[in-house]
Amino acid sequence: MNAEEYIKRIQEMENVAMSFSGVSKAYALSAGREVRVFVDAATVSDYEAEQLAQQIAGSIEANLSYPGEVKVNLIREKRVIEYAR
Repeated sequence: MNAEEYIKRIQEMENVAMSFSGVSKAYALSAGREVRVFVDAATVSDYEAEQLAQQIAGSIEANLSYPGEVKVNLIREKRVIEYAR
């Protein structure tokens, strides 16, 4: 596989993940063996996050060619910071 094909495959994985509603960022890592997907905690519930990860994995499986398997790591995080003065 040459560098152009590799970069195209990585971009396609990121684009597939970004095509879903609620996804704010997506990064392909580990030579395309993992896709890290960030969602907005205010718009995606815990249940929806599980369903979304399954849908992204299914879409990658159906639409892309890749060696081995791809891990979809969906991150839904809410941070709250308060100050006592």
